[in-house]
Amino acid sequence: MTPEKIPLGYYTHINFAFVLIDPDTFTLAPMNGDVASLYTRVTALKALQPGLQVWISVGGWAMNDPGPSHTTFSDLAASGDAQDNFFQEYPVADDRGGKAADKENFVKFLQNLRHTLDQSGMPERPGLSITIPSSYWYLRGFDIVKIDPIIDFFNIMTYDIHGTWDSSVKSIGAIAQAHTNLTEIDLAMQLLWRNNIDPARVVLGLGFYGRSFTMKSSSCLAPGCPFEEGGKAGPCTNTKGILSATEIRKVVADGATVTLDSTAAVKIITWDDDQWVSYDDAETMKTKQVS
Repeated sequence: MTPEKIPLGYYTHINFAFVLIDPDTFTLAPMNGDVASLYTRVTALKALQPGLQVWISVGGWAMNDPGPSHTTFSDLAASGDAQDNFFQEYPVADDRGGKAADKENFVKFLQNLRHTLDQSGMPERPGLSITIPSSYWYLRGFDIVKIDPIIDFFNIMTYDIHGTWDSSVKSIGAIAQAHTNLTEIDLAMQLLWRNNIDPARVVLGLGFYGRSFTMKSSSCLAPGCPFEEGGKAGPCTNTKGILSATEIRKVVADGATVTLDSTAAVKIITWDDDQWVSYDDAETMKTKQVS
């Protein structure tokens, strides 16, 4: 979908993901040359829908993958000089390039960023939000009480809780689990409510795709059964371990077995003896919205 095809009149906010942080200069940089022109094209939609807010999402999961940018967020949060040049998905998480000092440093970083934005002289006050995980384990790395008054709202990701990366986590291992799970989401939400975070300032993020696995045995396809690797790549996404909503609908139309996990509020489908994917559809999204 091109920016010009985004339907107007339905959305109050559009988040453009992502812009990256250069690990050497700590300045913002487009993901690649093809993306650069899209920023202005998306922003141009504001002229067609008065009141529409366009936000830029900084960072993303891939920035914390092994490589040159593995510790960029931690380095930025710890350095005043780096902040003067110029976000973190999972502070403190050592498996995502985090450090113990991130929790305190991230708060200071957000305070500095809020001050800088307020002094920018822009005609409208720039908004500031952060994305938080619905994994209780990762959410503990955020000082949500101190962060709350600094930002406009929290975006909570109710997806990507599990995936092929679990194989490297000793406490979980290479077993298939749904990438979105209402029970686990509720644990994270309870942490927010216990700390008196206003629910009106929490945006529920839902994923329009699924996380897939190639299972080890066709005789064991239930959640908790072992997987070999990510599921086969789809014709459009062309990436192992993930399928788009369109690709999932095609698999279902071709006769895959669909199972509803009502407790987790997620759909699971299996096909071709060893393929497995979890995803949200209209039914499970509605369950999450009213829970």
